[in-house]
Amino acid sequence: MTHKNYGFPIFTLLAFLAISCKNKSTEIHKSMELPKKPNIVLIYADDLGYGDISPYGSIGLQTPYLDSLATESIVFRNAYATAATCTPSRYSLLTGNYAWRKKGTGVAKGDESLLIDTASTTLPSVLKSAGYETGIVGKWHLGLGGIGGPDWNGKIAPGPLEIGFDYSYIIPATGDRVPCVFVENHNIVNLDPNDLIQVDYKEKVGDWPTGKENPELLKMKPSQGHDNTIVNGISRIGWMTGGRAALWDDETIAQQLVKKSTDFIASNKDEPFFLYLSTHDIHVPRAPNKMFQGKSGLGPRGDVILQLDWTVGQIMSFLRQQDLMDNTIVIFSSDNGPVVDDGYYDQARELIGDHKPTGDLRGGKYSSLEGGAKIPLIVRWPDGKGKGTVSNAMISQVDFLKSFGRLAGVDKIQNDVIDSQDRLDVLLGDNKVGRNSLVQESFEGPLSYIDGNWKYIAPHDGPKLVPWGPKIETGFEPNQQLYNLKEDSGESNNLADKFPEKTAEMEKKLAAILKNSFTNKLEVHVEQY
Repeated sequence: MTHKNYGFPIFTLLAFLAISCKNKSTEIHKSMELPKKPNIVLIYADDLGYGDISPYGSIGLQTPYLDSLATESIVFRNAYATAATCTPSRYSLLTGNYAWRKKGTGVAKGDESLLIDTASTTLPSVLKSAGYETGIVGKWHLGLGGIGGPDWNGKIAPGPLEIGFDYSYIIPATGDRVPCVFVENHNIVNLDPNDLIQVDYKEKVGDWPTGKENPELLKMKPSQGHDNTIVNGISRIGWMTGGRAALWDDETIAQQLVKKSTDFIASNKDEPFFLYLSTHDIHVPRAPNKMFQGKSGLGPRGDVILQLDWTVGQIMSFLRQQDLMDNTIVIFSSDNGPVVDDGYYDQARELIGDHKPTGDLRGGKYSSLEGGAKIPLIVRWPDGKGKGTVSNAMISQVDFLKSFGRLAGVDKIQNDVIDSQDRLDVLLGDNKVGRNSLVQESFEGPLSYIDGNWKYIAPHDGPKLVPWGPKIETGFEPNQQLYNLKEDSGESNNLADKFPEKTAEMEKKLAAILKNSFTNKLEVHVEQY
């Protein structure tokens, strides 16, 4: 493996390591004290749009901690999650493969079994093989347990620890799904053995009140679905009973995730570590801590964006306190595009004002359009590489596996990683072009294909708007769509009929990627969202 000198000390180290290993020179090993590999902190927001934060031109909402991070970082303007919903994006991030290659990787139920094969190569397993301590804190939503789902009252496995993480402290699915508990490693936190948990997604269990039966008990009313078991005055998707001592407090989730993240950093600061902090913000239900309530002027959705910004500030501050800034890479991104009303009446739509969650992009969460999967990506290098610059190079989160694997000095990635590309030069700001092409997935399964400045959306005779109420364009059309993103970033002018040869070429290229794979039309139920 050849290592280019990128102006970052670790690459000089890795080049030296490669040579010394080949020469098997014990004298060199004895005579030199080798520097430490860089720590990696990935902060992954939930449902945060391209236009939601001030480094990307947010209107009417300032995010000062993210602004500060951006001034020390490379801000990417052409970065993508692989899907317009969370489960497939997270699957791709961790496995280096598009989620549509595996059946059943749509939005996961709260009691889904583990979606990632424990024998597969993953981002944490690659970094672990390179000597990293690996930890995940926050939202998981990739299933837990074997066939039949998790044993909530026993050892919850397989899960994050079985796919490469050394430590996990997770929200099992999402904040709007039961069970509303944290799972640390293999067990629910604070579970009373005399008050065991029952969870069901088909029928009611126990006698706890529900949003449908007891709306008078709600402090946040559902706008669609989300009317099953009430926890903390908020009704959820699915039914549960038991585990009262283990229930989380919605208004302190962000603070708890910060604490567990900083604990992980403090415990592993003497060795290289990888922390995947997967925030709950800004997903529904939006229940900000009291110190953020009413502060944004945009309602709870704006308040939790401020809370997310605070989270970033807390992590950066702790890294400084621990003298880790000179040896830690910080990445900030989001799992998919934004949604305003996603199941609860929280005034997000009424108080949005001039704020544009997707910026000038069409669509949003769930959509085939650019607002569905084009996301913020900010990367801070500890030596100041690219500090304060903007990159228009195209990159996908599916590339993190091979890129950071290379950074860690892993020469060989197993051939089960199909879609990830080594784009370390893009992340470092040295490559100004990036990927030639990538694939996007929408909520019903139809795919979009971007090649250079061109975007092709495969035909799909589906609803024009997301059907359960968010008022988001799906981008679905029964005919082919072709857009020139350089000239038409808002995807307003379909050029498929004007350029039939280009349309046919794009269709053929997408078909070649799909060859020997399959796409499964996801079963979409309103209550899933």
